[in-house]
Amino acid sequence: MTMSQSGGRRRPPTIHDVAREAGVSRGTVSRVLNGGHYVSPAAQEAVNAAIRRTGYVVNRHARSLITGRSDSIGFLLTEPQERFFEDPNFNVLLRGCTQALAAHDIPLLLMLAGTEDERRRITRYITAGHVDGVLLVSSHSGDPVAEQLRDAGVPLVMCGKPIGVGSKISYVAADDRDGARDMVRHLVSLGRRRVGMVTGPLDTPGGVERLAGYREVLTESGIDLDERLVTSGDYSRASGEAGAELLLERSPDMDAVFVASDLMAQGVLSALQRAGRSVPGDVAVGGFDDSSAAVAASPELTTIRQPYDRISSEMVRVLLAQIGGEDPAAVILPTELVKRQST
Repeated sequence: MTMSQSGGRRRPPTIHDVAREAGVSRGTVSRVLNGGHYVSPAAQEAVNAAIRRTGYVVNRHARSLITGRSDSIGFLLTEPQERFFEDPNFNVLLRGCTQALAAHDIPLLLMLAGTEDERRRITRYITAGHVDGVLLVSSHSGDPVAEQLRDAGVPLVMCGKPIGVGSKISYVAADDRDGARDMVRHLVSLGRRRVGMVTGPLDTPGGVERLAGYREVLTESGIDLDERLVTSGDYSRASGEAGAELLLERSPDMDAVFVASDLMAQGVLSALQRAGRSVPGDVAVGGFDDSSAAVAASPELTTIRQPYDRISSEMVRVLLAQIGGEDPAAVILPTELVKRQST
């Protein structure tokens, strides 16, 4: 900090203070702060050391007037607000993206848009330039937000493979289909032959891909597909509970169930318990995500682990590269079967 001329109050250090401390020009400091282009390694290290010594903090508003950038990123969840607080996966993704951006000194703005009016307002806000790019989570097919942002030239990365939005949109996804295959193979390997499924919403990539993996394994195992053993949910606990009740009503001989999220699987366990079915004795239960809901369940859930830390960091990496001028990219990450007491 530097003492002011008019008394004992300290004023914040300026870019001039950093330049004087580092023994370089103000222009060199400015180039370091804006990416380090055309700056020697020695000068960059001197500037960084001077920033640490002086405690200089970038004036983001002033820099945005020069660069035309907001120096912030939006985390957009197109789901009702209550889903953000109920589903632990969203909080894990938000925390991971926040941490990944912190390494670049970029703040993350949380945006919730669960209704059509909210999506319109948020889209206007984003396209007005208030953020430099968007991390879009939980986009359903038919939701126009992704296409509107892409067409407006807003850098965008989706969590999950896009459905029905054409090409040229970056995404990072876990391998939903392969994870589903691993889970259903595990259930079949236990001798289960009446394997039900509670899917996710079938207008989302996870809903579609996990159902496809389920069907593929049953077919390759020589087990007839019985559509009475399939029902859909919306990733909420209540929908898992309702789904299990319906499956038991349709197929009382069901001996296993693959549930497309751990939160829904908690609801399935409750329904099975009320129906007097033991887990895993009568019915083996497998979830998906390896979220906190999996270990909070009783019994603890066998599940498919999504690599949320890597998904978050890759979403941020791909988005920053796109902001920097690179083309859209797609990243698919492997999942892992985690065995616990429910199978």
